[in-house]
Amino acid sequence: MHQEPGSHRNDSGLEIDVYDDEVGATRSVHTLSGGESFIAALSLALALGEVIQREAGGVSIDALFVDEGFGSLDSTSLHTAMEALETIEGQARMIGIISHVAELRASVPDQLQVTASGTGESTLREAHADR
Repeated sequence: MHQEPGSHRNDSGLEIDVYDDEVGATRSVHTLSGGESFIAALSLALALGEVIQREAGGVSIDALFVDEGFGSLDSTSLHTAMEALETIEGQARMIGIISHVAELRASVPDQLQVTASGTGESTLREAHADR
């Protein structure tokens, strides 16, 4: 259990540690890199969604939207995150990814692409990869 308070700026009230399998030890989330923080947050969100569905008696979470964070991942971590999301999508859930990462465009088959015109308006385009 994490005994130290939050960052020096504020005490968040919920201090979480993660087990780092690479070093075989527990560490504070405050020591995680941007990519590690994103993976930890994504893991927590997915786990909480499962708990809610199991414990809330009939509540079904059919969609998950992930906004950004992918830009902080290296190629290996991006691949791991995408595999996790694809597994969940295979369980009859829709996964929405909001991102500017070009590498994701190639791996996401069905897309709604929003393009800013520079005049305060945007256009929406559907894109579907050949399967």
